[in-house]
Amino acid sequence: MFSKKTAAEPRPVAASRSSGGSTFSVLGADTAIKGDLTASADLHIDGKVEGDITCSALVQGESSEVIGGITAETARLAGTIRGSIKARELVVLKTARIHGDVSYEALTIEQGASVDGRLSPRGAVSSDSASAESAEAHLILASSTE
Repeated sequence: MFSKKTAAEPRPVAASRSSGGSTFSVLGADTAIKGDLTASADLHIDGKVEGDITCSALVQGESSEVIGGITAETARLAGTIRGSIKARELVVLKTARIHGDVSYEALTIEQGASVDGRLSPRGAVSSDSASAESAEAHLILASSTE
C-alpha cells in the first residue's frame, strides 16, 4: 500500500521500420529455402536462399548465402550473393561477396567488400562512357581490398 516501485516497468520496444510501417520477417541461420521468395514485409536473412528474392527492404547477415536475383527498395548485404541485384538504395558491407551485376540509385560499398560484376546506376545511359568508367572505378576499388 505504501511501497514505492523501485524500477519502472519495462516498456515494449518497437522494431525499427525501414519502409514506413511494414512488418519484418526473419529467416534464421538454420533455414534453407529453395524457390522464389516474395514478401510485402521487410526481410532479414541469415540462412540460405536458392531462388529470387523480392521485398521492400532486405538485410542479409554475414553467414547468409543467396543464389538468385535480389530486387528491393533498400538492401544491406553482408553475406554471399550469386546473382543480380536491383536496389534503389544499396549498402554493401565489408563481409559481402557479390558475384553478379548490380543496379542501384544510391550505393555505399565498405572497404573489404568484393563485387565481381558490373555496377550500373539506375537511369544511366549505357552508351555514356563517363558513367561506365565511374562504375568500373567503383568495381576496382571494391575488389582491390581483398
